[in-house]
Amino acid sequence: MRQTDLVTRKLDMVTGIATLAFNRPKVFNALDIATAEAFDEGVAWLTGLERLRCVVLTGMGKAFVAGGDVGAFAADPENADRTLSLILKHMNPAILNLRSLDAPVMTALNGTAAGAGFSLLLASDYVVASRSARLVLAYDKLGTTPDCSGTWFLSRKLGRQRAFELMLTGRALSAEEAQSWGIVNEVADEDDFGAAVDARARQIASGPTRAFGLFKRLMDAEKPLAA
Repeated sequence: MRQTDLVTRKLDMVTGIATLAFNRPKVFNALDIATAEAFDEGVAWLTGLERLRCVVLTGMGKAFVAGGDVGAFAADPENADRTLSLILKHMNPAILNLRSLDAPVMTALNGTAAGAGFSLLLASDYVVASRSARLVLAYDKLGTTPDCSGTWFLSRKLGRQRAFELMLTGRALSAEEAQSWGIVNEVADEDDFGAAVDARARQIASGPTRAFGLFKRLMDAEKPLAA
């Protein structure tokens, strides 16, 4: 598989809706170095689009992103730290660049979001989830802290108590629970999921993109800013 196929890109020139889809369905879209680099390149492609009005992140198959490719780490434990560093070398700037876009970023949560996948979902502006979707941090199993911006976004979106609860217990959240916690915005049945994602993306794309971008930066700022 070519690197550009690991995260596929699509742009609707009429609506201005761009889609980035993780494409390693056999391993539930787990992140390895090549996939992280492809995502970084995909985000760089987004930043160069003049008519971008909405970004949709999703995954092919039964998962959104099932975290890092733990199987690959286990197969080469001596280089696991180096591999993780190279993954984050691409993922962290890509996430910062996503946040800097005027166009709102929507996650179409088609299945499991675990570890870094959960963190990436938190970094988006809007989430539509299929009813069967599940979310889990899983960092307690690895004995480490959330990466890919997870720690920063968890406490801001959930508050300290609930954010720490997820770290302590390692519990998985259903789509409905994630919605009640304020992580997911909409939940749709599987048969209606594609239509729900399309309708919301089109509604977002028809809005004032520049104003949306300013709103995002004002909310992300550590200190009050003038609009």
